[in-house]
Amino acid sequence: MEITQQCVVALTWTLKDTLGVELDVLDEPVELLVGGGDLLKKVEDELQGHQVGDVLELQLEPEEAFGDFNDQLIFLEARSLFPDVLEEGMSFDGNALPEGISPEVPRDGLYIVSEIYPEHVVLDGNHPLAGMALRLKLGVAGVREATEEEIGRGTTGTSFFNVSSGAPDGDYLH
Repeated sequence: MEITQQCVVALTWTLKDTLGVELDVLDEPVELLVGGGDLLKKVEDELQGHQVGDVLELQLEPEEAFGDFNDQLIFLEARSLFPDVLEEGMSFDGNALPEGISPEVPRDGLYIVSEIYPEHVVLDGNHPLAGMALRLKLGVAGVREATEEEIGRGTTGTSFFNVSSGAPDGDYLH
């Protein structure tokens, strides 16, 4: 079966930056819906017509992947608003930010604690891979028809790549 819109593809991948540094490796296939919200548009487009056993190597520019870095998504907030146990790398859903956070912080994003100071915390609403050109090697391990439920939801429920370009509100790679 060839990959087409509204089918489910099982993929493995190796994700690297342009210098060849490995950022993410997935050896066990994950099922993703083609034609839904599970994959980046360029990845979906490049998968069309391929079948089990094919290997694709893609170059993704920031605008085709996780968007450009947006310094307007960096916020400095009072340390006293956050839990006592706080570490760099922790994430907060915008809707679950501590009470008292600045109203300028959009509530529809995901924010990573990028730095902690005695009096302040830096929240970063950019995807960790924002602003980066990426090299993605995909292996097609399986292809099947999508169920009506998957098509209706627009996802298999995995959504590793379910990130709109430049949007801070998507899921991250595993």
